Amino acid sequence: MFVSEVGSIEKLVAKLDETNQVQYQLPLAAINEGQQKQLIALNPLIGKQLSLHFTGTIACKHCGKKTKKSYSQGFCYPCMTKLAQCDMCIMKPETCHHHLGTCREPEWGQKHCMIDHFVYLANSSGLKVGITRHSQVPTRWIDQGATQALPIFKVSTRLQSGLVEVALAEFINDKTNWRAMLKGVAEPIDLKAQAERLKPEIATKLAELKLTYGEDAFVELDEPVTEINYPVEQYLTKISSYNFDKTALVSGVLLGIKGQYLIFDNGVINMRKFSSYQISVEY
Repeated sequence: MFVSEVGSIEKLVAKLDETNQVQYQLPLAAINEGQQKQLIALNPLIGKQLSLHFTGTIACKHCGKKTKKSYSQGFCYPCMTKLAQCDMCIMKPETCHHHLGTCREPEWGQKHCMIDHFVYLANSSGLKVGITRHSQVPTRWIDQGATQALPIFKVSTRLQSGLVEVALAEFINDKTNWRAMLKGVAEPIDLKAQAERLKPEIATKLAELKLTYGEDAFVELDEPVTEINYPVEQYLTKISSYNFDKTALVSGVLLGIKGQYLIFDNGVINMRKFSSYQISVEY
């Protein structure tokens, strides 16, 4: 076994290759002066023994201070309460309040929220609706474990994308059943047909959106469906999840990777959930 240097977990880096399979890397941020950030290629480790050992240290990914508990996936409590990226409107975009002048960090909001977003349909554990910044395609879909995705609207701001999402969520799911997603590949869905079925259902809401925000509030898209394949040798029939707060050592044969989850022969772990946890990696 090779023992890597200790590093601080960041969300898995994921990219689609020419066959539409996801290639994953585990980033370990430097925790000591002079240490470099590492990127561990995970796809070659599938089918092999992999061990992750939590050292007991969590350091806020914004200010670097040690914290006994991680908030909003990697922040200390003070940073969680003051950063715009930790505000409730990140989880509920329809509550974005940048236009009211009450954003925690107006410049951050201008850069990340007052820009084009996509409203999309995806197939992860079944049909769902979601939103993402234009720069996060296809990363957002991969992070959710979607096997198919289709952008259906382009909107001008995060708030407006949230309003469209809420309208569609009256008819379809807006969340992924992560346990079902990790048990196998969802049955294929004709996303274009679903989009044509759903658009008339929200026609009134869309008209209201244009009345409020102008004719360019959104644009209907005609994009191809993106098909996504994940590097999984075998799915589990029963899902049990690892938690570094309860178990310092996660070890087993790596069967695959899907979304932000590592799938071991004895359980799964959501790596993004444990951002800023310092670990050592053996493989």
